[in-house]
Amino acid sequence: MTSIIVVGSGIAGMTAALEAVDSYDVTLLTKADLAQSNTRYAQGGVAVVIDAMADPGAPRLGDTVESHVADTLVAGAGLSDPETVRILCEEGPEVIDELVARGVQFDRRDGELSHGLEAAHAYARILHAGGDATGAGIAYALIDRVRESRVVVREQTTVVDLVVERGTVVGVRLLGGEELRADAVILATGGAGQLYPYTTNPEVATADGLGMALRAGTIAADLEFYQFHPTSLDAPGNFLVSEAVRGEGAVLIDADGKRFMLDVHPDAELAPRDVVARGIAQQMARQPGIPVRLDATALGAEFLAKRFPNIDAACRAQGYDWGVVPIPVTPAAHYYMGGIRTDEWGRTSVPGLYAIGEAACNGLHGANRLASNSLLEGAVYGTRVVEAIRDPKPVVPFADDWSAPLDLDLSEDPGAEDVSRADLQQIMWDAAGLARTGADLEQAAAELCRWRSPAVTDAKAAEDANLLVVARAVIASALARQESRGGHYRTDFPQTDPARANHSSIASTGGRTHA
Repeated sequence: MTSIIVVGSGIAGMTAALEAVDSYDVTLLTKADLAQSNTRYAQGGVAVVIDAMADPGAPRLGDTVESHVADTLVAGAGLSDPETVRILCEEGPEVIDELVARGVQFDRRDGELSHGLEAAHAYARILHAGGDATGAGIAYALIDRVRESRVVVREQTTVVDLVVERGTVVGVRLLGGEELRADAVILATGGAGQLYPYTTNPEVATADGLGMALRAGTIAADLEFYQFHPTSLDAPGNFLVSEAVRGEGAVLIDADGKRFMLDVHPDAELAPRDVVARGIAQQMARQPGIPVRLDATALGAEFLAKRFPNIDAACRAQGYDWGVVPIPVTPAAHYYMGGIRTDEWGRTSVPGLYAIGEAACNGLHGANRLASNSLLEGAVYGTRVVEAIRDPKPVVPFADDWSAPLDLDLSEDPGAEDVSRADLQQIMWDAAGLARTGADLEQAAAELCRWRSPAVTDAKAAEDANLLVVARAVIASALARQESRGGHYRTDFPQTDPARANHSSIASTGGRTHA
């Protein structure tokens, strides 16, 4: 093996490219510029028990890898895979050292790394950079290292499909028809926030890797589980208001100024994200037309400006002095727990194809991601996937708790109209958002069948084709899971069913690609 193609330029993709470049010819493709990824916009930080490696006998303030594992499993609502969770937590400190070596400047206090607290974490274990600009600090440091390396970077390059020959992925097809061949293709294309009209994700998050993989016949998993961040600024753009703000002591209040989350969960504002998001949505329904507000005034304007400079600037740009008055917040689509099904090495069900980061699903996050585990995931599994390529391992069957794949029908009516992105997003918000019913999902499935993928003549058409494929897969997966668990809440099946504590799977039969 001599050549690798990496698609995507977030922490997962750039880590994989840097890990591989000393041994392989690496080409990194990104449809925008290198900085356009979910990584760049991540605020909260990186969850890791950093002192565990230096002194396992005396971890900081009593924190341990075991505690990080336990918190991740609890947040995952019974579906997080224990082995992939342990890999993340145990290998985390080493990849943090590598990020520091690559130039990431994590915030420090008195010479020591600063640690913040976020919801559902038992200890303050969140590293941050630039206050609330952790993702940007990581992204720009890795971009510098990539540009200094032998990695061949092609920006403004849209991949429209995987090239599959005799059941093996052998390359990618670009917009315009050019084919690039490689011995391995790594999809690190990030999330799918643009499935919804309200999202904290940038415009590039259009489920590209997942859409291409589904068309190629690759198995995907857990597509019904989408995480809605509880607190985005209730203003155009849905600017993310980090969970770390609540970790520092901010509280959620209703129209009367009362802390309503105290009546929802014992941990109130620091409950798991799915609980807080639904709590906000339910309170919004009780006071229609009046927003829920996040009250951070007790922290003081000076502290907020120093600890959260980007959020502070975003609030002021919308006319809010959040050190003085509470700010309106609303849930928004944030992170995909589901994705291309992989094992703990990033291997997919199709030879030659690997997937890492938010585009992948190895069971790590279960039904609900623990805050600030995603950046660590990109670094850990971005490293491991290259180890798997260097030392090919025999194909190992996925664990028994992964269901047999549902059949995803990708056939299209020739008389159907080209997909409308705005209409698709509204359908997804209404039927597959924070609360779902079988009737709404059935109707959404029928409405999505009214559309066909557009002719892929430009980048937007390629994105729309991917969004349509993934939307159909999400609806089918949500219909099949007749229970409520983590990020999937069915009002017609509001209870968690212990018999359904298994990962879902879905795949198209006889995969196809664009003509």
